[in-house]
Amino acid sequence: MVQNRNSEAGIAARGGETRRFHIGGQVVAAEKLAPGLYIVATPIGNLGDISLRALAVLAAADVIACEDTRVTHKLAERYGITTPLTPYHDHNADTARPNLLARLADGAAVALVSDAGTPLISDPGYKLVREATAAGNAVTAVPGASSVMAALTIAGLPTDRFFFEGFLPPAAGKRQKRIAELVAIPVTLVLFETGPRIAASLADLAAGLGRRGAAICRELTKLHEEVRRGDLATLAAEASAHETRGEFVIVIAPPADAPAATTEDVDEMLRNALARVSVKDAVGEVAAATGLKRRHVYQRALELSARNQAEWSPVSRPDCAPTQKDK
Repeated sequence: MVQNRNSEAGIAARGGETRRFHIGGQVVAAEKLAPGLYIVATPIGNLGDISLRALAVLAAADVIACEDTRVTHKLAERYGITTPLTPYHDHNADTARPNLLARLADGAAVALVSDAGTPLISDPGYKLVREATAAGNAVTAVPGASSVMAALTIAGLPTDRFFFEGFLPPAAGKRQKRIAELVAIPVTLVLFETGPRIAASLADLAAGLGRRGAAICRELTKLHEEVRRGDLATLAAEASAHETRGEFVIVIAPPADAPAATTEDVDEMLRNALARVSVKDAVGEVAAATGLKRRHVYQRALELSARNQAEWSPVSRPDCAPTQKDK
């Protein structure tokens, strides 16, 4: 908890000015930090999702290393934080990291943040932590928001054990190969995905992992937050009908949690697949998604095809009977 002290000895200062942050209309003085690297979690969308401790650390730090200074500036401005910002991301990490390590060696307090959520989750921060600890610097976690944790808590799927995969490969072949490797992991899976790839990834996940329960979380904590739950095959079939803008977290149940496919489910999945691909591919897709044997799915596909032909045959439909001219 942040405390205001009457003694100026515990209050950080920069250029003779006491460091502060603003919250709820109140001005709070930030206590001086011990030298070291501070890993600070920031909001994943809603700027209100930040702890008092995080604000105090960001205000008292000598510098804030961030992915995008424009993004972090918005957060700092919201809370009246004037700490200098410096970029640290995938593209400049090799040159920026030595500078940050030099500052740590000089006794500075360096705060590391990502654009959203907890640093080191799908960003280059771990290399800075590794080298900072190797140099004997203190590294302190200031925990907070995480899209992985947020998605797990609202997915309605088992949370006792989970595996964080991050982003799947963007290329279809490599993505399908990686999904085939994920089949052997018998715990809840958590993945990130982008809007342009969400439909293709869901289709590959449904085909590769079988009929598992899942939750698709979009724009968590933001104005247009959305969570869709169901089995992977259904979610994949419906993907094109839903909004694809924003950031996605996919939570997938372990194999044992998958619901059994009913005949109606299989028929619906086959109809959807046959509208897109050949009979062979449709059978393979549905067999993989349901766990049913290919020969059983193929037989059902033939029955559906025969039924459809009978329903639309001119002979069986009086209103479609051929005229003399047609003959």
